[in-house]
Amino acid sequence: MKEQELSSGVLTREEEPQEGERRREERRSGGRREADRSHTEILLARMQSGPVAITGICGRLGRRLARQLHRERPVIGLDRRPFPDRPKDIEFHQIDVRRKKAQDIFRQGELAALVHLGVMHDPRGKSEEHHSWNISGFQKILEWVGRYDVPKLVLISSSNVYGPRPDNPQFLSEDVPLLGGGSFSDMRDLVELDMLAQSFFWKRPDIETVILRPSHILGTVRNAPSNYLRLKVVPTLMGFDPMIQVVHQDDVVQAIRLALEPGVRGVFNIAGPRPVALSHALKLLGRATLPLPHGIARRGIDRLWRLRMTSFPAPELDFIRYVCMVDDSRAREQLGYEPRFDLEQTLRAVDDERWV
Repeated sequence: MKEQELSSGVLTREEEPQEGERRREERRSGGRREADRSHTEILLARMQSGPVAITGICGRLGRRLARQLHRERPVIGLDRRPFPDRPKDIEFHQIDVRRKKAQDIFRQGELAALVHLGVMHDPRGKSEEHHSWNISGFQKILEWVGRYDVPKLVLISSSNVYGPRPDNPQFLSEDVPLLGGGSFSDMRDLVELDMLAQSFFWKRPDIETVILRPSHILGTVRNAPSNYLRLKVVPTLMGFDPMIQVVHQDDVVQAIRLALEPGVRGVFNIAGPRPVALSHALKLLGRATLPLPHGIARRGIDRLWRLRMTSFPAPELDFIRYVCMVDDSRAREQLGYEPRFDLEQTLRAVDDERWV
């Protein structure tokens, strides 16, 4: 009789606890899956509509980004410069990101993302302060993003990290070495920032880290490419007429907004309209040119630099000497990025000092 009961599937006393434990484990697993699904849904909602923190918000690119984002979601700005004309609904903290007080911004609110624009580009600045602000400041930001589980980090790097070199291929992908600091010491901070963000990408795979490397940004921004093209008489180098890539400042803002979408992570080159020869770009702008031999140009700029008569350091000459163009197909395919400004609009943006 007992044999018949056992063969018909009736549990023995030894089997009953094992079956009960299996069912309890199934309930626990189901509970964990439900909790994970709930957490994922919360994170997704937070990334879509939660507050975005912007470091360096008082820069011209930061202001343009903030003026677009604040219409759609809360924006929190961090900068050590004042922001007197900010929209009233933007929360602003005039603060040094290296100070402990900046940590409160991460601790208090559930940030959806942080966009890091607060990179110092001042060739005349003290190298110690430059390095401390850029590297130590970014390390603090990475620490707080990780500690308070900010789900998205976006760093605005530059295609300059690849470096203008005579042996560069026509278009550089995101996987080539970053050699921009080799001949230009002031570029080393940006290369190190890029490498820190890449390391963070692998250390914290749960946080969506995005690195954007735009080509030469043109517009009302005060950077070397825009300042160079604003000159009434533009010096060029005899025997060199490289192809150049430029991108409108508002196309960069568009790329940042696309990078904030949930699920986006990785490194993306950002380019603008089709590449153009430097001579053709200057012709479109109607600029007079002053062709100079490279040796004379370098010695002259070095002397003007020492006399503080130019803001254009001599190593920048390599950008009007060699090719440094990027392949942005990954951004077009994965981000859905497409530049909205054509070549002439992008070039003429350097003469537009009005806010749009």
